[in-house]
Amino acid sequence: MTEGVEKGAFAAFNRGRVLEEMQRSPIDVLVIGGGITGAGIALDAAARGLRVALVEMQDYAAGTSSRSTKLVHGGLRYLKQLEIGVVAEVGKERAIVYENGPHVTTPEWMLLPLYKGGSFGRLSTSIGLRIYDFLAGVKKDERRFMLSAADTLAKEPLLKRDGLKGGGCYVEYRTDDARLTIEVLKKAVESGALAVNYTKAEKLLYDGKGGITGAFVRDGIHGGVYEIKAAVTVNAAGPWVDELREMDGSRQGKTLRLTKGVHLVFDRSRFPLRQAVYYDTPDGRMVFAIPREGKTYFGTTDTNDDGDKANPVMTVEDCTYLLAAANFMFPELLLAEGDVESSWAGLRPLIHQEGKSPSEISRRDEIFVSPSGLISIAGGKLTGYRKMAEAVVDKAVELLDKKGALHAASYAGGHTRILPISGGDVGGSRHFAAFVQRKTADGLRYGFTAEESAWLARRYGSNVDQVFALAGGIAERAACFGLPLLLAVQLSYAVEAEMAVTPEDFFIRRTGDLFFRIAEVQRWKEQVIAAMAELLGWSGVQRAAYTSGLEQRLKEAAGPLRN
Repeated sequence: MTEGVEKGAFAAFNRGRVLEEMQRSPIDVLVIGGGITGAGIALDAAARGLRVALVEMQDYAAGTSSRSTKLVHGGLRYLKQLEIGVVAEVGKERAIVYENGPHVTTPEWMLLPLYKGGSFGRLSTSIGLRIYDFLAGVKKDERRFMLSAADTLAKEPLLKRDGLKGGGCYVEYRTDDARLTIEVLKKAVESGALAVNYTKAEKLLYDGKGGITGAFVRDGIHGGVYEIKAAVTVNAAGPWVDELREMDGSRQGKTLRLTKGVHLVFDRSRFPLRQAVYYDTPDGRMVFAIPREGKTYFGTTDTNDDGDKANPVMTVEDCTYLLAAANFMFPELLLAEGDVESSWAGLRPLIHQEGKSPSEISRRDEIFVSPSGLISIAGGKLTGYRKMAEAVVDKAVELLDKKGALHAASYAGGHTRILPISGGDVGGSRHFAAFVQRKTADGLRYGFTAEESAWLARRYGSNVDQVFALAGGIAERAACFGLPLLLAVQLSYAVEAEMAVTPEDFFIRRTGDLFFRIAEVQRWKEQVIAAMAELLGWSGVQRAAYTSGLEQRLKEAAGPLRN
């Protein structure tokens, strides 16, 4: 299927070739939406041997999938809400996500402090965490343990002391949500899928009986329109699921309710958190404070939102609420708006439940099949993406079978449970540290320091050899643009192997720098823009638009109280 585009099929400068191939070849499954759900569906379907095409109107993961709390977690709060099924399912999925991609997911011990008069008692917490371990199938060395008040403060001295009774520790998994999405999608492409970003499904196609047969899509970069014929079309558009259902004439019954989550980022010097903490606020919500890469990030809010779906932003009220919640648990810090280094806001596409507050709405996923045959997936959590994708592809296979369009009996079952994602061929989590050690030595031969080599190995996993190989060929170009080799090699790889088209793609979704190294973005943005303009042959209009877009994202990240 991908003959002619296989080499460099996920390169930014080959987008047009990929679109032409989508239009030319018959497609079994067209996936609309390039977040983690759509990426997972594309991988599951391609791994079964189906011919798959995926289109995303923004960049991959630009919506919800780059704006989460960046945790692959079992959802302890769902146990509190007695959603036993959700806890059991996504809890077990955590380990699968981790084993298939240890370079983008890592265990993170969480501390749940217990206070006099709080909603968590010592006995109930101990029992709850034990049930959580059981339901989630937690490994023996990651099972919960309880702490005294003194031991709790020893783990995290910043905690409020008044009324502290002790704490409970349990394991969640921290991830880079955008990179997880990219690596899943790269694996789908490696498995034969075709994928392209900045391509919007503008019109759905139907046969004479009203059955959906694909879509007309528009290339948002160069403006071409392409007709993609598909036996099955899947709507995995996240916050835009209902818009596509409206286009299909099937938006009825259950609909989406969008809620907004905001996170703040502080430098570790201002918020020197040692230990990830999960606690309940005075208004009964649960929030996270998590150390990461020399920073501490904190969140999240959970409010109804009907604003800009493509670019939700933090409001003054959001920032004020989070600062108050942080100062409630860490009162000695006296955090203020001037301490916020960066931030992000994202939308959760949840299934509407009448009479429930945003925090009470279930995170369960649900599949809808319209009379035309359009398959829509809504709700769900980042953690459960693989299982959700498997269920969607099972449904797609069922529809293909009814149409007599299956061309192999093996399509009935997925096997992504044991399929490493791109970069995940490192021998599993047990061997990842040894892998990084080996690659640290290899990186020295390409001009990187030991620290840089280890950092690249941890970020790119088994793809690091491709990253290293770029170093020799771009050293001169990097010097020409005034870029350090470490940044230049990541930029080159992002464009040539991860379809980064704009500086926002690079600084937000491919690296996360705008969130966790915003000063570095300010320092190198002009050089990166110049390098990308040359690599991708931007017009003057494109360069101006992309530069303006990045400046707007930087302004938004700083927050409304600093603009």
